[in-house]
Amino acid sequence: MQVTETSTEGLRREFKVVVPAADIDQRVTDRLTQLGGQVRLPGFRPGKVPMGILRQRYGKSVMGEVLEGTVNETSQTTMTDRGLRPALQPKIEITSFDEGKDLEFTMAVEILPEVEPSDYSMLKLERLKAEVDDSAVDEGLKKLAEQQKRFTPVKKARAAKNGDQVLIDFEGSVDGVKKPEMAGSDFELELGSNRLIPGFEEGLVGVKPGESKTLNLTFPEAYPAKDVAGKDAVFEIQVKEVREAAESALDDELGKVMGFENLDGLKDALRRQAEGQFEQHSRQRLKRQLLDQLAETESFDVPAGMVDMEFDAIWKQIEAARQHHLETKDDPDHHHEHDPDLDKPEEELRADYRKIAERRVRLGLLLSEVGRRNDVQITQEELNRAMIAEARRYPGQERQVLEFFQKNPQAVDSLRAPILEDKVVDFIVDQAKVSERTVSPEELMRDPDEEEASEEKPKAKKAAAKKPAAKKEAAASEKKDAEKDAGEKPAKKTAAKAKKPAAKKAD
Repeated sequence: MQVTETSTEGLRREFKVVVPAADIDQRVTDRLTQLGGQVRLPGFRPGKVPMGILRQRYGKSVMGEVLEGTVNETSQTTMTDRGLRPALQPKIEITSFDEGKDLEFTMAVEILPEVEPSDYSMLKLERLKAEVDDSAVDEGLKKLAEQQKRFTPVKKARAAKNGDQVLIDFEGSVDGVKKPEMAGSDFELELGSNRLIPGFEEGLVGVKPGESKTLNLTFPEAYPAKDVAGKDAVFEIQVKEVREAAESALDDELGKVMGFENLDGLKDALRRQAEGQFEQHSRQRLKRQLLDQLAETESFDVPAGMVDMEFDAIWKQIEAARQHHLETKDDPDHHHEHDPDLDKPEEELRADYRKIAERRVRLGLLLSEVGRRNDVQITQEELNRAMIAEARRYPGQERQVLEFFQKNPQAVDSLRAPILEDKVVDFIVDQAKVSERTVSPEELMRDPDEEEASEEKPKAKKAAAKKPAAKKEAAASEKKDAEKDAGEKPAKKTAAKAKKPAAKKAD
């Protein structure tokens, strides 16, 4: 095999590789010989099939197999012999080959840069801490009490108002035909909850117990049940009770409802939960400081191909966000806060997010190299914990999720990167000089971008020096880290006690 390096530019290397025809022929012969001992052809004993017949019958397929194997083997040998670590799969193009002639191909590959980690004992970081006070626990108790709202019949008959609950029987019809799925008995409906189609709850404001009501409504065009979507409907309703929300008591009964022995047990759980959230935010803020400092101090070339891949992944999300922004920015009923950056010209936005992609790749390579040099390992126990945390994101399907991981090793590999990143971050933090500062819960939970924006307001003329890409990347990284650390535990869903009628509002 003859290898000639034809180009060296930055991290990109190009080679011309020539494999002699004799080597290719020998590989084909060896493979046919191996095949001859396996195939069975009429008139020949196993292993006794003449080479000529084997070449005639299997030569073309074996040649394709040999060429693929030869290219893979020789390209890998080329990189190994030169100590090259490819950043991505090399691009290979066969430039010349015919039976009986040399195999010639070119190989272009981007290599990983040489990364020399700094002395991290010189880093100065600040860990923010906040104490959980009684007011935060009390606020949590109030929210839980509101969620456990109880309704009792009004003591003195009065008209129903928003916030009340009505107990009703109802039947619905479309084009004069009653539909069983549009009926309900002893149905409990909180007025103002927006559970049912537009106009249903509003039409019951003002009703009294024992009153009958007829509502002429129209199903939304986007209603999931296509047979009634966009159609007019008539609902005949009998009001059986009007109930008002009982004052939520902060007592031992609330603690028992939430699964604790008493109110004190619930308070302790809320305090521990708040402490855990504070600890997660403290870690996120510390990690962001670290990444920002590393991004400022560590400088080395990064493979353009890796940046392209990262940018493409980011840009798909940005394009979806921009489309949503364009569709809803003038909609008065849309109250979501838009990112003002989405109004930037596309060229400027692309430049910003390419910087984000480059930063992510650089930090990823740096952390990976620190982990490699310091033999940072991931244990099976850590992987198991990550799999369990992922399974908990899907209540009721935990077993299926765990079985999926057991049957798909590549899915388990996807959990390794964030675990390794956290361990390397911890390794670096352990070497750095870390001071602690106690702050208020509000300051700890505040978005760092808001703090920086506030500090920069008096410096309008220096706005151009602001690094939006770095800050957006860090914020996105922190959000992802927060979701991972918290296990993205979804709120528990209460099962419906009664069958939901067709009048239910589409999600």
